[in-house]
Amino acid sequence: MQEKIIILDFGSQYTQLIARRVREINVYCEIHPFNNCPEFDDSVKGVILSGSPYSVRDEDAPVPDLSEIKGKMPLLGVCYGAQFLSHNYGGEVLPSATREYGRANLEFVDSENVMMKEVSHHSQVWMSHGDTIAKLPENYKIIASTKDVKVAAYKIEGETTFGLQFHPEVYHSTEGTQILKNFVVDVCGCAQDWTPDSFVETTVAELKAKLGNDKVVLGLSGGVDSTVAGVLLHKAIGENLTCIFVDNGLLRKNEFEAVLDSYKHMGLNVIGVDAKKEFLGELDGVSDPETKRKIIGRVFIETFDVEAHKIQDVKWLAQGTIYPDVIESVSVNGPSATIKSHHNVGGLPEKMNLKIVEPLNLLFKDEVRRVGKALGIDDSLLGRHPFPGPGLAIRILGDITAEKVALLQEVDYIFIQGLKDSGLYDQVWQAGAMLLPIQSVGVMGDERTYERVVALRAVTSTDGMTADWVHLPYDFLARISNDIINKVKGVNRVVYDISSKPPATIEWE
Repeated sequence: MQEKIIILDFGSQYTQLIARRVREINVYCEIHPFNNCPEFDDSVKGVILSGSPYSVRDEDAPVPDLSEIKGKMPLLGVCYGAQFLSHNYGGEVLPSATREYGRANLEFVDSENVMMKEVSHHSQVWMSHGDTIAKLPENYKIIASTKDVKVAAYKIEGETTFGLQFHPEVYHSTEGTQILKNFVVDVCGCAQDWTPDSFVETTVAELKAKLGNDKVVLGLSGGVDSTVAGVLLHKAIGENLTCIFVDNGLLRKNEFEAVLDSYKHMGLNVIGVDAKKEFLGELDGVSDPETKRKIIGRVFIETFDVEAHKIQDVKWLAQGTIYPDVIESVSVNGPSATIKSHHNVGGLPEKMNLKIVEPLNLLFKDEVRRVGKALGIDDSLLGRHPFPGPGLAIRILGDITAEKVALLQEVDYIFIQGLKDSGLYDQVWQAGAMLLPIQSVGVMGDERTYERVVALRAVTSTDGMTADWVHLPYDFLARISNDIINKVKGVNRVVYDISSKPPATIEWE
């Protein structure tokens, strides 16, 4: 039985980050809403309470039931969690005189305490709270302080219960991972055996047991998630897996052929479907971004369904769903507002009357890549930038035509190939070109032109939730702009997008 840490989520923007840090210590953990706590068994070694946008003094503040946890197993409260453990057990939490936000340094560290083991004096931590713990209950002992925050960390005497007013999970807490390791390894006694190799071994065994001799169909996209899911399933059930790769006419230049070829070399049983005409026909004259997404989702389902029905006795539909998608659907506040549809293609299981298997639904994106490496998948596939499900349709602002797709494919090819040739590709999380619905005046030779404008976009990110624009070298941008204008007929202006997410999204539609 895989030992684990349970993280109870109170709606903090940092909750996923706590999970990622714990897993980086090779300890498995799961996130659950505070009001939907799972049944605990012997595999649960400890519990972490997350931060929250609420104040513990709010009337509608989240209140977890800790009757089976506190004092009975290791417990760590982070920010809101630490304030809750004080406020609700006899202490006092009051508004801070000034909002405590940003970097701070520990002025006092009780290095004799297990939680502060190997944490240096003056260690930098990240504060983000509007309240402060004004008074601790009697049996609580301070184990760390900053200049402005007396109760930066505490321990409850007689219990393995701890509180941290700062966020150890955030990058700016320079020894935060050490503090979390002290909790999950030294206090909880976790064995640090959650590794890519152990995940592959366990998952392949579980898939064999679950699927038996049943047939499974998987939609491949060329992306990291579906590729790793495909190789895992192939390792478990071999020829009983059939993969379908649909060319919707909105892929990158030469992508359909190149990806099909790489899958064949991996031994996967892949059916390539050329459905360019169907997709472009249905999109004819459509400009609204959400309508485009819905049309692409519907036509994909129809195309996939036709191909899947050609395979006899399929029982399962495999999907490359990853853990952030799962967390999002059961978050404290329910599924978040739809920012975009077609994130995962819905509708397939109901239409095809199939059971679902999701071999990656416990993994974060970076973990998917590490598992792919353990499976021996080539770096060129694992290192691929994410690419939107609707493809170039949402990078062509306005209506879509075959001529616009061909033009954007050429622009995109020059940009992406340029990043690779210059050794910049792996420094970028995602890059692409947008075709804008405007024309601009230019001069080529002695002639005045009135042609299209393209925008280049390159961002750094960990998981796509937030992103910063990449400071690509000016000489690189100058060269790429020159190449695009000289080689792609119909483009006379190139701009570079310097917006971060938030407030801008990564894609333009």
